[in-house]
Formats: sequence, C-alpha cells, structure tokens
Amino acid sequence: MGGAKRRKPHQFHKKLFAVKNWQLILVLILLLFTAATMLRLDHIRMTHLREAVLAADAKEDATDAEIIDALNQLKEFTARHIVVDAVEENGVNKIVFGTGRVVLANSYYRKANEVLTRAQSAADNQATNPNGNIYRQVADICDAQGRTNGWVYPDPRYISCWQNELAKFPASDDLQSSITAQIPSAELYEYEFASPYWYPCASGLVILLCIVISFIVILRILIWCGYKLLIFIADRRT
Repeated sequence: MGGAKRRKPHQFHKKLFAVKNWQLILVLILLLFTAATMLRLDHIRMTHLREAVLAADAKEDATDAEIIDALNQLKEFTARHIVVDAVEENGVNKIVFGTGRVVLANSYYRKANEVLTRAQSAADNQATNPNGNIYRQVADICDAQGRTNGWVYPDPRYISCWQNELAKFPASDDLQSSITAQIPSAELYEYEFASPYWYPCASGLVILLCIVISFIVILRILIWCGYKLLIFIADRRT
C-alpha cells in the first residue's frame, strides 16, 4: 500500500525534474557570461559616444548644434540601454547606472573668453563704459599675474582671477550686469545621463532570462526539499 501511495508523487517528481538542475545551472552560467559581455559592449558604446561629445567640445570651431547632437546621441543610447560605469567622486570609487559626469570645459572657457574679451574692450573705451576703469584695473592685475605665472589665455586661473578681483569692488546696479554676472555658471556645462536599471534591450532580455532560470532552480530546490519531506512523513506513517 505504501508503494501505491508514493507512485503519483513519484511520477510528478520525474516530470518536474526531467531537466536536471545541473543542466539549468550550466545554462545559467552561459547566460550570465552572455549578459556580462553584452553589458560590456553597451559600456564601450557609451564610452565612445561620451568621447565623441568631448571631442566635439574640444573643437575650436565647434558649433552648438554639433555639441547638442553628440549629447543627444549619448542621452538616447543611455536611456535605452543598461549602462553601468565606475566613477570617482571625492576620491571614492562607486558604480553608477549612467554616463557619470560629462563636463564641457572647452565650451565653458570659450564662453567665458567671449565675456572677458568684451570686458577688456570696454576697459579700453572709457567714454562709452562708465565701469571701464574697474575692468582696466582688473585686467592690469590679472594680466600681470598671468605673465608671472605663465598662464595661457584663456587659462581657467585667469578667469578665476577676474572673478576674484571684481568681487573686491563694492556692489552696485552697474556691477550686477558686469562680467561677474555675464560669465555663465560652470554647472550649466555639466551633464549626467542616467541609465535605467532594466530595459528590454538585448542585455536586458538576457538578464531577465537569467533571473527566470535562477528562480526556477531555487523553486525546484524548494520543491525537491518539500517532496523529500513528504516522502519522509509518508514512510513514518506506514
């Protein structure tokens, strides 16, 4: 009678475990390797697009349209792929989903250079610029420091010198529209595009399949343990 009672669960067990766990685990290992490779390829593609943005920014004759187009390509790719990158912030390395910070330093310096050029032109025209004497004083100080320290115009230290020297003058309505206000914030030239934690791209589908197989393996282990427990209880009752 005990054998008859165990026949049905035994048949269920055979059907459920027709594919062995070690076979599923082998498939899982292969899929994990495939997923890691695809994530690596996505990261390489993102890196190339990020470098294209920096290359466009570095061009002296780069137009805003060229830089924006490169930024949009980077943004669109990152939004539709799972991009993992290692970045360093304040001396600490961490993993982020996205591009990390992209700084358009050259665009910022070009814009600041335009502002400084206009300010120096104003400094040479006392008649049309009531604040020309202030600009001239700042220009004389920063030009002297630049020659002493070997700064190449428009070195960021030269821009910083202008900002620091202008800050020493008393605030007024005229100065509010001066170079300090005209130089854009560096944050306007910093970009960081986030990547989704999961997206139905090639790597995302492989990762999903890995999760499904892992769930099946764990579920089968739990069912196997439960089956063994039922057999043990059935044997104790007979």
